[in-house]
Amino acid sequence: MASHEVKLLGFWVSPFVHRVEWALKLKGVEYDYIEDDIYNKSPLLLELNHVHKKVPVMVHGGKVIVESFVILEYIEETWKEGPLLPQDPYKRAVSRFWAKFGEEELLRHIYSFWKTRGLLCAPMKVRRKKAVKSAIDALEKIEGEIKGNSFFGGETIGYLDIALGWISYWLPVWDE
Repeated sequence: MASHEVKLLGFWVSPFVHRVEWALKLKGVEYDYIEDDIYNKSPLLLELNHVHKKVPVMVHGGKVIVESFVILEYIEETWKEGPLLPQDPYKRAVSRFWAKFGEEELLRHIYSFWKTRGLLCAPMKVRRKKAVKSAIDALEKIEGEIKGNSFFGGETIGYLDIALGWISYWLPVWDE
């Protein structure tokens, strides 16, 4: 493995890790990827992210950065070429709003669904049905932001596409 200034500790199926990978690739940043088993957390993960003990973890020049959105902001501020966020402050704020909406609203309902999956008692079925409806409502709001464009920002991929790209990554799983 080549040795790069940037290391990314991740788990192959994590949508949060994919966010960071996509941003690094779009910025042309070379990095070493280190796979970690989040079910059997490595000493390295526990050392690097001793607060949350989860991936993604990015190390740049010996400095540890955790949490996918924090890492995205760091990448944007560190590697200026090919900006992911719009230049206009209002458009940046809107991008951040929708990223946060997707993270908080959509994920909350999806987690609620997965926690009740396989539980067949009537109250759980009702909770699961409500979670699915709420997730669909959130998806429709997010979809309305694309407005017929290829990407959220129009014709070029950007921050919001990276922040919400995990949705399309997981759609086949949810269809099951």
